[in-house]
Order: sequence, then C-alpha cells, then structure tokens
Amino acid sequence: MANLSLDDLMKSKRLAEASEASAGVPSVPEPQETGNMVLTDEERKRVDSIKENLNLMDGQACLQFGTPAQRNISDFADSILNTVRSKDSGYVGELLQQLIADIKDADLSGTEDSGFLEKIPILGRVKNNLERLKARYEKLEVQIGQIEGKLDQAKMEMLKDIGMFDMMYEKNLEYFRELNLYIIAGEERIAELRREDIPGLRSQAAASSDPMAAQLVHDLEENVNRFEKKVHDLKLSRTIAVQTAPQIRLIQNNDKLLVDKIQTAVLNTIPIWKSQIVIALGLSRQQKVLDLNREISRTTNELLRRNSELLKTNTIETAKETERSVVDVETLKKTNEDLIFAIEETISIQEEGRAKRQEAEREIGRLEEELKNVLQGIKKEAK
Repeated sequence: MANLSLDDLMKSKRLAEASEASAGVPSVPEPQETGNMVLTDEERKRVDSIKENLNLMDGQACLQFGTPAQRNISDFADSILNTVRSKDSGYVGELLQQLIADIKDADLSGTEDSGFLEKIPILGRVKNNLERLKARYEKLEVQIGQIEGKLDQAKMEMLKDIGMFDMMYEKNLEYFRELNLYIIAGEERIAELRREDIPGLRSQAAASSDPMAAQLVHDLEENVNRFEKKVHDLKLSRTIAVQTAPQIRLIQNNDKLLVDKIQTAVLNTIPIWKSQIVIALGLSRQQKVLDLNREISRTTNELLRRNSELLKTNTIETAKETERSVVDVETLKKTNEDLIFAIEETISIQEEGRAKRQEAEREIGRLEEELKNVLQGIKKEAK
C-alpha cells in the first residue's frame, strides 16, 4: 500500500466531512466466506480490500469497522442462550424416572391372602387370580408403551437439535473467521500508519506552510488510537466466538448422550423389562397354582381326618347302643321296688281304712245307744 501524503490526508478529511454531511456511511465490504486461519490468497485479497476502504479520518467509518460481524456474534450468542433456556433437558430424565417408578410399583404377586374355604370353588379362584394378574400386566404394558412413545418423540427432537447445533457451530466458525479478517486488516493498517505514514506526515506538516497541517496529522493519530480500541473490541468479540464453539459442542454432546440413553432404554432396557415382566407373571402364576395345590392337599387331609374322627365316634356309639338291652336291669329293679312299695302302701292304707271304719261303726253304735237311752227317758217322764 502506497504511503500517505499530506495531500492524501487532506483529501481524506474532505471526503469524511462530505460523508458526515450527507449522513452516509463509508462502504465497508460485507463479510465473505473464509477458509483456514492461515490466510489464503482469497483471504489476503479480502484483508487488503478492507484496508483500502478504511478511512481513518472518518470517525463514523472507524466506529462501524467490523460492526456487521460483531453484531452477528452478539445475535448468535443470544440465540444460543435462548435455545439453551428453552430446552427442557430434564424431560427425558423425568420419563426415565417415571418408567422406573412404574416398574417398581407394579404388583404382579397375585391377590390378597384369605381362607381357602372362603374362595370355593377352587377353579373360580384360579381364574380370578390369573385374570387379575393379566389385567395388571396389561396396565403396566400400556404405561411402558406410552413412555416409550414419548421417549421416541424426545429422541427425534434431540436429533433435530443436534443437526441444528452443527449448523450453529459452522455459522459461529464463519463469524469467527470474518472477525479475524477485520482484526488482521485493522492491526496491519495501524502498524503501517505508525511505522510509515504518520512519521512521513509529521515531516510534511513541519515543512508545510499550512497551519492546519499539523492539526490534521494530530487528528489522524487520535483516530488511530481510537481505531486501536475498536480493534481491541473486535478481539473481545472474537473471544466470545471462541467461547461459543465449545458451548455449542457441550450442548450438542449432552443431547447425543441423552439420545444414546434413550436408544439404550428403547432398544435394550425396555425389551428386557418386558421379558422379565412376562417371566415374573409366569412365575407368579406358577406360585399361585402351587399355593392352590397346597391348599387343596391341606383341605383334603383336613376333611379326611374330620370324617375319620366322626366315623370312629359314630361307630363306637352305634355299637354301644346295639349291645344295650331295651330295658336296663336297673330300670326293672327300680320299677319292681316302686311296684312293691305301691302295693304295700295300698295294703297299709286299706287296713288303716278298715280300722277307721270299725272304729266309726262302734262310735256310731254308741251314739245310737245314747240317743236311744235319751229317747226312752223322755217317754217315761211323759207317762
């Protein structure tokens, strides 16, 4: 790039004043696609183009230097932050926790215990137990199926996010390279001005008869200082781009880990759980049948023992009754004693009655004699 002369500086000053008067902004080339960090020929041309279009006597142009790329970095960082905020990373964990809870809460052990005789008929009890077990298994199967569907849906969303993060990473790399070109162009231009142009301009201003020449050189130096701060701001934006890259990869890797976990749950864990549930159901059915067989054996033995005891008691009582007389000797003896007592009492009563009748006859005879004597005495007196 040719060294600046005092005339060039004054011309640049007039151009800047005209640009400010028309409220225009110097044309700064739009960022283009760049290659590797080591500058290629195309990138070299891009840097030279940025330097050639840079007018440091135009304060507005200095402020706008690298602004498009810088704004892209800021907007891009905001989009990354909003994406992270809007993602519910705990949703997959909640689904897996719910799946585990459903498995733990599943009761495939059968029905409640109660007396065997209360559940007759036995076949009805077997059927009811198996129906209840089947209903519980079907309910658990539906719950697992629903969660499996939600996990598949979450996996598809995360795969989309992974693809989106790849695009975001490439975009961030593009912004980073564009910023780097602006920084290289700015640093090279500052170095050229301080190493070649400004010393020459100072000499020209000292030899010039124009009193404003020195002020123009001083303004240029001030603008270079401000421009250097602007380049520093671009470096901060570049640092943001550098930090954003691992953030994108970290989020992307977390999604990949969750996708792997979902894949493992859907293709490995859930099928294993389903097969184990079927096995548990079969074992529970076997246990119930064994329990019923045990109850049948116990009840059969109990009935046999009870019937045997009753048979023994009835046989003994029957034998006793068959060997027993119709009328016991004791009964005959008692009857005979009662009969003898009754006869003796009857004779005694008859004798007592006879004696009383005889006494009564004698008393009646006496009374009749007394009456007769009284009547005879009355007759004698009457004569």
